[in-house]
Amino acid sequence: MTALDLLLPSTCAGCGHRGTACCATCLASFGPPEPIQVPGVGPPVWTLAPYQGAARELVLAFKERGARALSAWFGALVACALVAVGPGPWTLVPAPSRRRAARERGGDHMLRIAEAVQTASVAPVLRLRPGVVDSVGLTAGGRRRNLAGRVEVCGRPPPGTTVLLDDVITTGATAAACVRALRGAGVRTHAVVVLTSARPHQPGQ
Repeated sequence: MTALDLLLPSTCAGCGHRGTACCATCLASFGPPEPIQVPGVGPPVWTLAPYQGAARELVLAFKERGARALSAWFGALVACALVAVGPGPWTLVPAPSRRRAARERGGDHMLRIAEAVQTASVAPVLRLRPGVVDSVGLTAGGRRRNLAGRVEVCGRPPPGTTVLLDDVITTGATAAACVRALRGAGVRTHAVVVLTSARPHQPGQ
């Protein structure tokens, strides 16, 4: 422990508990990857937690409040999840952010998580073209129209099990647009892994 730690001790971004960036209780809100049904996406979609409670707070703290230390925690969770997705070697393709949003966050937050996954290679090949707006408040149809034709592929992921990585899935519009863009570039997306899902749970999923 350094003098800085004594003056400014870490607090859990999920509950405010002092001593660590993510306490064991909040970390336990994430579990083994569970498959969910997201119409229109194509490949299997796996989520680690519902978008609620501590899991939601941790994602928001990392994404919007600068809790960058959580990248290591999220990276470890994703590394464990990849085992359920399929055999390696794995290549993670981070879902892209709007350029303005990435600048305001000090960088692409999903790329930061992907780079913390030590068991996979990272291929940040997806970009959003100009014209994409913040999806908050948009309907499912509005989200699809917002992204239609505006996800582009710059480069090609290396061979292996290609996995699209994102933080939250709601309507599935982002995942579907990314998978479609990769397919158009001749790349098969084997699975989609998301930290959290805002979709309602249904029995049997």
